[in-house]
Amino acid sequence: MKQVIVKTIGGFINIVSITSPKLAGRMAIKLFSRPRKIKIKELEKDFLMTAFIEDVDYEHLNIMTYRWLGKKETVLLAHGWESNSFRWKPLIERLKKLDYNVVALDAPAHGRSSGKLFNAVLYSECINVVAKKFNANIIIGHSVGGMATAFCKSKYELPSVNKLILLGAPSNFVGVFSRYTTMMGYNKRVSIAMDELVLERFKEKPEHFSAARFLENENTEGLLIHDKKDRIIPYSDAEDFKNYYEKATLIATEGFGHGLQNEEVNNHIIDFVNA
Repeated sequence: MKQVIVKTIGGFINIVSITSPKLAGRMAIKLFSRPRKIKIKELEKDFLMTAFIEDVDYEHLNIMTYRWLGKKETVLLAHGWESNSFRWKPLIERLKKLDYNVVALDAPAHGRSSGKLFNAVLYSECINVVAKKFNANIIIGHSVGGMATAFCKSKYELPSVNKLILLGAPSNFVGVFSRYTTMMGYNKRVSIAMDELVLERFKEKPEHFSAARFLENENTEGLLIHDKKDRIIPYSDAEDFKNYYEKATLIATEGFGHGLQNEEVNNHIIDFVNA
């Protein structure tokens, strides 16, 4: 049923593109950039309320942050699409026991942060503001949170940061757009219009936004974890990162999917953080 709805929406946007490709492109981009506002459950609230909670401002947005105090280095956690800071609960509990200072943020238009639209470039700016405010030493990003972390580190360097961990991260915009276009069944007119709107908005074509290539000269130690059977972001994206990010170690898992929410994954993370 969900696939039928998706294809129906895609078909409607294709029809719009016959008379107005630009309007169709705008509709497609808006749909792509507008996550569902998923209500935080009571169980999630109970855990998040154990943290020190603080809004951090970025332009017109209020970014919600959660902080668990510790005496060791500061670990910053950036979740992925249609998620929130609660997704890190098992890892946060492990890091707390080891006395790390832990900070998690809700992305724009996610969790308890404000906004309605979201993209990796905007997310990277928010990560930068939060990382600087709390003097982050290690950043862990899942999915688009990993892509945004790469964008952020490339643009701002962040001298306090000495380690990056990217989990199931997409390596480039072109692949993300291609998978979205295929899923929706968009025609060539819509696809071209989307690319043109990216150029208009960001002054760069989609192919410019290669998170993997942005880390080509990165000197920070890195850890890449990606599942070989990830159905959302293909394993080839992890290999793309590894080809450019020479100081990163790639760990391939099998059977944990895109979420990578597994004790074995957290063990790899803890080992790398402690090293």
